[in-house]
Amino acid sequence: MKCHEVDYEIIGGDMQIVEVELDPGETVVAEAGAMNYMHEGITFEAKMGDGSTANEGILGKLLSAGKRVLTGESIFITHFTNSGSGKQRVAFAAPYPGQIIAIDMAQIGGTLLCQKDAFLCAAKGTRISIAFTKRLGAGFFGGEGFILQKLTGDGMAFVHAGGTVKEFHLEGQTLRVDTGCIVGFTEGIDYAIERAGNLKSMFFGGEGLFLATLRGHGTVFLQSLPFSRMCDRILAHAPSAGGKRRGEGSVLGALGGLLDGDRA
Repeated sequence: MKCHEVDYEIIGGDMQIVEVELDPGETVVAEAGAMNYMHEGITFEAKMGDGSTANEGILGKLLSAGKRVLTGESIFITHFTNSGSGKQRVAFAAPYPGQIIAIDMAQIGGTLLCQKDAFLCAAKGTRISIAFTKRLGAGFFGGEGFILQKLTGDGMAFVHAGGTVKEFHLEGQTLRVDTGCIVGFTEGIDYAIERAGNLKSMFFGGEGLFLATLRGHGTVFLQSLPFSRMCDRILAHAPSAGGKRRGEGSVLGALGGLLDGDRA
């Protein structure tokens, strides 16, 4: 396997974009809708395959598209190619606040397992497929679910994480984390789900009923703000169906309404 060799620059702090520089004829593949801007010499085309396999055929493309449906992603992957002369650039942005992680696939063993919405873009030649969790408990209670995205290649790949990113290099140690905080991990890591302490801690500790356990030899990427956690907080403070804020049925809620000038 030989991926296209692309240069890049990550721009920004909490709302980052990655700007990929392509030589003539080079291609980067990305999730549909991730493109932010591109130079005049860049052309793009939506395809069902990732372009990692030459002469894949229509059946192979349909199979790949079907696998992507299982992860909840679009069946199409957009291919951006430098069709002009000289170096050209195309930029991609993540859909919510966080950081973009640039991963040299050759340096991590060629394979990364990541949560289903983490992939942003990669050099052409990177294979984008799916992997199933090996343990039933991880499928039912893990934030990653049964199905993970699997990236395979020897070029640059870019994944998105919410909030701050922390990278761990495990050498046989065990790491216990909130299930939603996992961005991705290499193949040498065993992923399982374990109960979060005793019954009192499980129900009243606020950390959820289960924790993900990562152990083995390899690299783990974690995020401080999973998208699901951000959505939960937004929904908790959003108006209810009747147009009133949640909590207005309490004394504090009524007092807040009076202070806001709402006498209804």
